[in-house]
Amino acid sequence: MLGTRMIVLGIESSCDETAVGVVQDGHMLRSNIVASSMSLHAQYGGVVPEIAARSHIEAIIPVIEEALAAAKCTWNDIDAIAVTYGAGLNGSLLIGVLAARTLAIIKRKPLYAVNHVIGHIYANFLTQTTLKGYQMRRQQPEFPMLGIIVSGGHSQLAIWRNHFDYTLLGQTQDDAIGEAFDKVAKIIGLPYPGGINVSRLAQQGNRDAFQLPKARMAGKYDFSFSGIKTAVLRLAQEQVGKDYSLPSYELSGLLNEQQKADIAASFQRVACETIADKALLAYQEFVPKSVVVGGGVAANTELRECLARTLPYSIEYLDLKLCGDNGAMIAALGCFHAMEQQATANPYTLETAPNLSM
Repeated sequence: MLGTRMIVLGIESSCDETAVGVVQDGHMLRSNIVASSMSLHAQYGGVVPEIAARSHIEAIIPVIEEALAAAKCTWNDIDAIAVTYGAGLNGSLLIGVLAARTLAIIKRKPLYAVNHVIGHIYANFLTQTTLKGYQMRRQQPEFPMLGIIVSGGHSQLAIWRNHFDYTLLGQTQDDAIGEAFDKVAKIIGLPYPGGINVSRLAQQGNRDAFQLPKARMAGKYDFSFSGIKTAVLRLAQEQVGKDYSLPSYELSGLLNEQQKADIAASFQRVACETIADKALLAYQEFVPKSVVVGGGVAANTELRECLARTLPYSIEYLDLKLCGDNGAMIAALGCFHAMEQQATANPYTLETAPNLSM
């Protein structure tokens, strides 16, 4: 350790990004390197687990070395290693965990196994950086803190009373919001990655063109996006004058560009309102001092505007480069594991947990 500083290297490999970041004291971003294999998956319309795992094998060591160099650190400066051990694709997680375990043993560093989903929230604790090109938050969140997690695999609301003292209020019971974006993209014929392409097309559409349903859930804070996906399919079939027997893969060739844009805009509005509605209920019940948003869909402009219209709280958002999967969020959470004296992981026995929940 350098003086009283805590410097943690974080490794993230839960899906198709091989990512490594270095964070100091839980707030200072010193490096954030991401190598994505997204282009390899585009031709298949989604992430292929075997391809992702092979890409991690090729990228993991060079990305670690680049992250250390960008942080102007050597291994002597690193106080601990943090790694995503779940949730995610097992083959992808395995590469990051094995790399972290090996380095922890060889370099004699404490190892912290962290939850990928919580990592997205802890990216919000980054307020300073030595790097160029980042728009950092002005201050760290205060507790109690309402966390809104929106990504390809997760839609969750949780209330934090303090570090590592939280309650999961609700979560999706089927598709996450990011999955719904991807499935709607396929229905209207947009390429992978679907989420960002739906958002781009939505800018050309009428967000009030169609009224789509919001799921009614037994759990006050639970989500469901499966129904709206099916509603979009039926809407698209109706727009081209066909019934439910028309295969979804034939729709994009029959829809005109304005119909596609209006469907994208209407879907995006209702999906974002679904998140905002539940967030407002939680805000009213728990009256948090801070509201933070994490995950890839946190970059969505419509979601940000919808939350601004709905919540009586001005959310300070992450730089877009910190919304998706990244190593900096894992390093930041690792810092708090160390500073709050959470248990370390055994580098000889740590296993992946693909279905890890909060």
